[in-house]
Amino acid sequence: MYAIIEDGGKQYKVEAGKKFAIEYRDLEAGATIDFDKVVFFKDGETIKVGAPYVAGVKVAATVQGKAFGPKVYPMQFRRRKKSKRRIGHRQSYLEVQITAINN
Repeated sequence: MYAIIEDGGKQYKVEAGKKFAIEYRDLEAGATIDFDKVVFFKDGETIKVGAPYVAGVKVAATVQGKAFGPKVYPMQFRRRKKSKRRIGHRQSYLEVQITAINN
C-alpha cells in the first residue's frame, strides 16, 4: 500500500514506516501531521486517482525532528572590478515518518 501526497508544492511517494524530509514548519518532535492532499492511492489491486485529490484518504505522520540539507556556496562575482562575495546557505527541513495511510 502506498500513496502520493502533495505538500508545499511538491509530491512525495509515501509508505507506512517510511521517513522523508518536507519543507520546514515550526513543530516539535513527536507532533502529528495529517496530509489530506492525496493525489494517488494504491492498495493491492485497488487504485484511486484524484481529480485533483482523492476523497476520504488521509496520511498520518509523526515529526522526527529538524534536518538540514547540504551546504551550498553561492558566489557573486563582478568581472574586472576586484569584487567577489562568497556566502553559505543550508536549507532547513522537517523530517517526518509515516505512521498510517487511512482510506
